[in-house]
Amino acid sequence: MGVKAKRRDLKLNHGEEEEETGKNALSKTGGQAKEHIEQLQRLQQKDPEFFEFLKEHDKELLEFNDEDIDEDADDDLEDADNDVEDAELHENYKNYEPVVSEKEETPSKKAVTAEMVDSWCHSIEENGKLVALRSLMKAFRTACHYGDDNGDDPSTKFSTMSSTVFNKIMLFVLSKMDGILRKFLKLPSTGGKKEIIQELMTTKKWKSFNHIVKSYLGNALHILNQMTDTEMISFTLRCLKYSSIFLVAFPSLQRKYIKVALHFWGTGGGALPVTSFLFLRDLCIRLGSDCLDECYKGMYKAYVLNCQFVNATKLQHIQFLGNCVIELFRVDLSVAYQHAFLFIRQLAMILREALNTRTKEAFRKVYEWKYINCLELWTGAVCAYGSEVDFKPLAYPLAQIISGVARLVPTARYFPLRLRCIKMLNRIAASIGTFIPVSMLLLDMLEMKELNRPPTGGIGKAVDLRTILKVSKPTLKTRAFQEACVFSVIEELAGHLSQWSYSASFFELSFIPVVRLRNFSKSTKVQRFQKEIRQLIRQVEANSEFTNERRNSISFLPNDPAVSSFLEDEKKLGASPLSKYVSTLRQRARQQTDSLSKSSVLYGEHSSVFGKSGSDSEDEDTEGREGTSVFSSTWLPGSSSKEKHPEEKKSKKKKRKMEQQDKAAPRDEDVVEDLVLSSDEDDGPLSDTSAESDGNEDIEPVRKQTRKPKAPSRGLKKIRSPGNKAKKRKTSR
Repeated sequence: MGVKAKRRDLKLNHGEEEEETGKNALSKTGGQAKEHIEQLQRLQQKDPEFFEFLKEHDKELLEFNDEDIDEDADDDLEDADNDVEDAELHENYKNYEPVVSEKEETPSKKAVTAEMVDSWCHSIEENGKLVALRSLMKAFRTACHYGDDNGDDPSTKFSTMSSTVFNKIMLFVLSKMDGILRKFLKLPSTGGKKEIIQELMTTKKWKSFNHIVKSYLGNALHILNQMTDTEMISFTLRCLKYSSIFLVAFPSLQRKYIKVALHFWGTGGGALPVTSFLFLRDLCIRLGSDCLDECYKGMYKAYVLNCQFVNATKLQHIQFLGNCVIELFRVDLSVAYQHAFLFIRQLAMILREALNTRTKEAFRKVYEWKYINCLELWTGAVCAYGSEVDFKPLAYPLAQIISGVARLVPTARYFPLRLRCIKMLNRIAASIGTFIPVSMLLLDMLEMKELNRPPTGGIGKAVDLRTILKVSKPTLKTRAFQEACVFSVIEELAGHLSQWSYSASFFELSFIPVVRLRNFSKSTKVQRFQKEIRQLIRQVEANSEFTNERRNSISFLPNDPAVSSFLEDEKKLGASPLSKYVSTLRQRARQQTDSLSKSSVLYGEHSSVFGKSGSDSEDEDTEGREGTSVFSSTWLPGSSSKEKHPEEKKSKKKKRKMEQQDKAAPRDEDVVEDLVLSSDEDDGPLSDTSAESDGNEDIEPVRKQTRKPKAPSRGLKKIRSPGNKAKKRKTSR
């Protein structure tokens, strides 16, 4: 067989047979591509001499991949005279001698310059040339894969580039490519739903451009995984957010993008979590059910991983993550309800196991930060969407679980955990307008002897009840702990009663709490507590008079629908004595909380509230300015970590110093116990109960940590022991 015949057979397998038939040129499948590759491999084995000739003179024929099918179908420059090429190859093959030359010729690669990038960008924006777009996308691929192990891949058309050219390519492609693709595909300039792309996928135009769209999204995902600077990642995600609608056509890329965005959302710093969340939210809005399940599960899992341990700095970060999850539920409440029901049911099963087995291992799974923060998350979701038909049925089972957790281990050491549960119950009751009996949980705390007797452990350190679930036994006897607990009980009880301070049945509802409060004020020997309790009793009695005066003038029965309008105007104004008293208590609690928080917080309360965003034009302007500032460094993919901004180095040094200071600083033993608290520990079987001095059931989730803080002092004693002994001997003599 001659050279011309052999080459023609290969050309037919490469796609020219379909070009002769007309419309079937774009119907090349992946299976045919694999067959062609196998034929090339067989040719190399059977006729290595001819294969080497093709390798030197017609290398493009051997470099066959799936993207060449689409490129050959649309590239006008590929349609040259095949007969002339065959004749030239035939003449060359006659003179070809299969002798290995001393220096093999390697394919030359063009070096990408700034002038080339400018000419491509001008041709694309002004003339809309497809050839320039393809050249730019090949350069974009080279830029994204710069520094990879396969950097010497002969299939790449362009060689390495400078950081200036890299920045120019990245900035133009990320900023302009979405608009360019929409212009070529005749799509709306912004937005869109998945139905638009699904309709577009059936047209010939999509078959001509789908490889360009896939190349853009795939290479951008690759460079996203290589970036380390948070500002670069944030800018890239903001630009890719506008092109997220194209992920409908590429499910594998869609899953990878969700995975990357979830990682940045859960572990990123600065503004990166906000940008990642906005990307996921926009993706769920555009794609709907295609990615909702994966995003809901992934965000809940990332939230659980982040809330295993809590301190003052991380507390508001966890609140921010929880607000993100709750905000994403708004996209589709019916789908969110299914996931919420499943996750709340898992929490109920863990609590049921603890109630049935009564082992410390089962108790530990409930009394840990992971479990409590999950309850906080679903409490926030029920409070946000409690008025919706989809989420209101979740309020009752969630309130039952929280009440069971509060009563699981009724000892004074777990007062902080019980107070968190009571706050959650008060929030649920206020959001759905349903009475939840929490006064008994609070009054039982006041009757325990740890809060009735004077403190014997001294003043003690200030206790931040927000960041602990359990206190140590010495802390129970301190004045600071007693004051924190009693004032918190008074605040929560007043808040609970103030929710019903405009009810016609307030007198009956507050009767038993007032009686028990009077008993506590008589039994306690701490004057500060007596003063606070008596003030609360006076406010409750004043509120009873406030409601009874109005109740004497009405004639409807308690089950009459007109009860809902009772004191409605006063409720809007907050005119009841108890409401005014609660506002002063909360202001005092806020001041105490501010004084306790000494460390800086990454995420504030206002940053976790999602409000109205600016216009699209403003976003584009800010993104353009940010892009020029972000992509102005000498960073390249695969470069060493030494090539970083001096500001990043300084910030990292500061972080390291802070971490070293935190490690060196002596921590409170109570915080140590809470940090070790985890269900993943393997401590072996634990007994069902432990004997306490007060006779109540208590658990010890971890080994006693009281000896750990004493370790440094023991080491110092050992070092100074010779001198100390000699001094003691002299003094004794």
